[in-house]
Amino acid sequence: MEKVFIALGSNVGDRERFIRKAVKELSAFIKDIKTAPIYVSKAVGFENQPDFYNTVVAGYTDVEPYELFKMVKDIEKNLGRKKRFRWGPREIDIDILFYGNLIIDTEELIIPHPRLHERDFVLKPLSDISPDHIHPVLKKTVKELLLNLNNRTIISCTESYPQG
Repeated sequence: MEKVFIALGSNVGDRERFIRKAVKELSAFIKDIKTAPIYVSKAVGFENQPDFYNTVVAGYTDVEPYELFKMVKDIEKNLGRKKRFRWGPREIDIDILFYGNLIIDTEELIIPHPRLHERDFVLKPLSDISPDHIHPVLKKTVKELLLNLNNRTIISCTESYPQG
């Protein structure tokens, strides 16, 4: 079993419900899930849209990386994610942040997530559950990455945890 970290985000409809449903579906193949609080953040990229709810979950899986990627995309589809445009509104967005210490860089899949170190809405919840996890490419802890980040988008914390 490999330890995985998954980011979840939503800014369309009942954002918290979408995240909770995604965590429940992830728990079918990710064991011992640990969840961070849900944070509210401003949109990045295309900024003229509703604020996002974001969190990170960690757990263990024996599902191979490419199959895991397919499974999280299936969850997005099952929960009603509509294709819009890059960085546009999303019912649910699910990204694999880390898969053990694996480094994958293909057209289909990049692990670690290529922009996680630029985003406080990923680093803060990740730091809440695993501050000492070392980024296998950058060789810095999540806590160090967060402390060195200049761009901040988090507005608040909902104080809720997205248990499935």
